[in-house]
Amino acid sequence: MDFAQRGIGIIGCGLIGRKRAMSLDSASRVAACCRTPEFAKEFGAEFYEDWHQLVDSDEVDIIVIATTHDLLAEIALASVKAGKPVLLEKPGGRKAQELTAVLLESQQRNVPVHVGFNHRFHPAMLKAKELIEDGMLGELFTIRGRYGHGGRVGYDKEWRAKPEISGGGVLLDLGTHLIDLSLWYFGESFSQVYGDTKTHYWDMPVEDNAYLTLKANSGKIAHLHVTWTEWRNLFSLEITGHKGKLHIEGLGGSYGTERLTFYQMMPEMGPPETMIWEWPGPDLSWKTEWNYFLEEIDSSKNSCTPGLRSTQEVLSVIDNIYQQNNS
Repeated sequence: MDFAQRGIGIIGCGLIGRKRAMSLDSASRVAACCRTPEFAKEFGAEFYEDWHQLVDSDEVDIIVIATTHDLLAEIALASVKAGKPVLLEKPGGRKAQELTAVLLESQQRNVPVHVGFNHRFHPAMLKAKELIEDGMLGELFTIRGRYGHGGRVGYDKEWRAKPEISGGGVLLDLGTHLIDLSLWYFGESFSQVYGDTKTHYWDMPVEDNAYLTLKANSGKIAHLHVTWTEWRNLFSLEITGHKGKLHIEGLGGSYGTERLTFYQMMPEMGPPETMIWEWPGPDLSWKTEWNYFLEEIDSSKNSCTPGLRSTQEVLSVIDNIYQQNNS
């Protein structure tokens, strides 16, 4: 698909919608937005109160959906039926089943849907993937991930604390990122899923902590912890193989400088050879992901990475854990 000037319609103009708007390339413009007139005025865009009208607008070529979780799949389905490529913000829906109709429609109409797991597009994540694919770690066997923040005053009254809207707590919010990254780096599915969800601190009906152990048939294991009670924001992902280990820390901003450390095991063992890369500048993952999305659209294929199938796999893990904890 080739547009001389792409008109982008953004549905959901909060923090993430703004990040998406600020990350557009020079050949794209915010043509329309929904329910936030101040946002429309700022970007010189058409304002719509009803998202259905935005989807049907002739001025809109591509749709970015960054709403609350309860609306993601519904709007994505309508957008695909309108024949418009979609960047659907993670988690894509509250349950894996919510994406089934979107996937079928996308396949039948050959309309691409990219799911916005922007963490894959951080430079440290991309460099780690490159090192793994080059065989620098050998065969992988373990991932340990920790990801958390501490919320804010009134967090327990926001929409994320309402299960009918959010579908769940920190597991759907931050856990989706770590599960997606684990599947991406391992390159295989998890056949055994164990998880414990807890509400340790916040007065809310959804979990503020989740502890996961995910096992693949090959023996690979991911141990993951996500939390809304991390009083000093934290991102840490360790990937270990037979020849070495990678440690990704920070996401920029309040999470600290983004850093990748490669510990290469030596033949004589002992202390490893250590290499460090740092990216102290602003978070460019949103721009990198947008450009990648455009390449997917221009390739005239409806297969996106990350796409609906891999997102359903992430959500299936979460569905399983919620079922374990609610039975």
